[in-house]
Amino acid sequence: MTPHILITFAIIATMVLLFVSNQVPVAVVALSATLVLYATGILELSEALAGFGDTTILFIASLFVVSASLDSSGVTTWAGQVLIRYAGESRTRLLVLSMLLVAFLTALIGSGGAVAALLPVLVIVSVRLKRPPAQLMMPLAFASYSGSMLVLTGSLVNVLLSDAASDVGLAPFGFFEMTVIGVPLLAGTVAIVILFGDMLLPVRTSREMPEDLSHHSRMLTEQYKLFDQVYQLEITAASPYRGTLQAVLESRLERENHPELSFIAIRPLRQNSISWQHSLVEGDRLIMRGEQAAMDAFAEQHGLTPCQETVGKMREALFNDSHGFSEVVLPPRSRLIGETVFPGMVTESGDLIILGVQRGGENLGPGETVLAAGDTLLLQGRWEALEEYGRDPNVLVVAAPDMIRSQARPLGAGSIRAIVILAVMVTLLATGVVPRVVAGLAAACAVILLRVLKIERAYRAINWNVLIMVASLIPLSTAMYKTGAAYLIADTLVAVVGNASPYALLAGLFLLTALIGQLISSTATTLIVIPIAIASAEAVGVSPRTALVTVAVAAAASFLTPIAASASLMVQGPGGYRFGDFWRMGLPLLLWFFLVGTFLVPMLWPFAG
Repeated sequence: MTPHILITFAIIATMVLLFVSNQVPVAVVALSATLVLYATGILELSEALAGFGDTTILFIASLFVVSASLDSSGVTTWAGQVLIRYAGESRTRLLVLSMLLVAFLTALIGSGGAVAALLPVLVIVSVRLKRPPAQLMMPLAFASYSGSMLVLTGSLVNVLLSDAASDVGLAPFGFFEMTVIGVPLLAGTVAIVILFGDMLLPVRTSREMPEDLSHHSRMLTEQYKLFDQVYQLEITAASPYRGTLQAVLESRLERENHPELSFIAIRPLRQNSISWQHSLVEGDRLIMRGEQAAMDAFAEQHGLTPCQETVGKMREALFNDSHGFSEVVLPPRSRLIGETVFPGMVTESGDLIILGVQRGGENLGPGETVLAAGDTLLLQGRWEALEEYGRDPNVLVVAAPDMIRSQARPLGAGSIRAIVILAVMVTLLATGVVPRVVAGLAAACAVILLRVLKIERAYRAINWNVLIMVASLIPLSTAMYKTGAAYLIADTLVAVVGNASPYALLAGLFLLTALIGQLISSTATTLIVIPIAIASAEAVGVSPRTALVTVAVAAAASFLTPIAASASLMVQGPGGYRFGDFWRMGLPLLLWFFLVGTFLVPMLWPFAG
């Protein structure tokens, strides 16, 4: 055993201990391992940093962007509502439906893409149903590993094994040949999660979980008493306000001295949303607040007709796909402190209107208010304008407008474009017309160019912790190749089981593949084990095809750690998982995969081949 092999084993052991201890950030551990491989001379600098230029990293980053586009446009909210509708309050139905769905998507686009697409849906479902996210996220990832065995293109590992079969003179695997083994793997995974998930999965809430904002608009309108004593007055042909702009209207109201009335907004005749840069015409409506007697007198005096309309319709006029609410707080030293405002006042930019002002949780009157630190303002306007105003350093946003819109307005603006882009990406990934990284990057660019997602939100959507982890672990695979550590392990296994029964050989190959596969990617593991599987199978007179299928099953069983598969890394943050959480749920699943790979595989692919 060479010194470099010993160093490689020591690095792996130290990494695992640090991951389990949860005392050092996993990204720092992974980066440190890469630096040690370079410092000890095991890898050249280009080899140590090669992971950061790997196409896998770009593909995963593009999936985060596409996933964010589905979230921001309300598609994930809609999908979550559909899932909740069919699952109801049943934990079993929710898990079964989500696991079957992710398995189906994995068969089309791979594990990483499927989990990235459905992860925000499960986040929304978890928030709405008030279920611990740790009970839902890990099953999503694990079901995707089973789904990778449903068809040939479900995993790059299957393609590599098919190529290996061709290289030794066997027929390549058919597109649905793996299905007969993938179905029982998936069925067993679902059954184990349903039966033992309550005991084996942690009950923990992640700090990354968003707040449930689906009813935020209703809460704000109630808190600010927005629709208390609110009336709509329609402009008639006799009204002196015809042709008047809002600024002129406000000045006229002030001159006419109506302190008991508060103007809110104009609702144009042919629009369902409000406006304040609009010249009044017959049929337009003024939304105002005040005592009914004063409102009736005002309407009669100015040729206005009171309109009876439900609160729901008025709320829809203020809160819809194009317009919404945002609540902001004035921090100390804000330049707005000392400014005079009133409900119905348009902001300096002309894009937003102030609907209400509170101080100490109490609504201030309809008249003018001199702003003080800690005051909260309820703003209304276009969603884009609300997001822009939220970046003003003079205010603090209570809840991000984009989060409110995505949760409260399912299938909102850009949702159709986001769905079409996703469908095109899935088609490209399923057919293999272009490399998967090209499909992912094209989709990420499309959601930005077609204005489904802003570039700033795209940058924020990328989980850099996952990217650093994956990029830092790729050089570890190179080190195991270069030092001969992987072949040392494999040769030892063959020496132990080479002359035993064929079942012992399959068991040994499974354990070897699964052991390495908990530490490095399944693709790298498969490349290491393929020559060992073929050579050992031929040595004991077993069909290499049987051995290769067992390797495929074992390579999909990355259950015990979150570091070998991107899907596990993706769910680790939203699920609030620690490194040691994975083996508890993963161990019985690994045992199921072992039984299938060792005993069921030779029934379907006989030893004699």
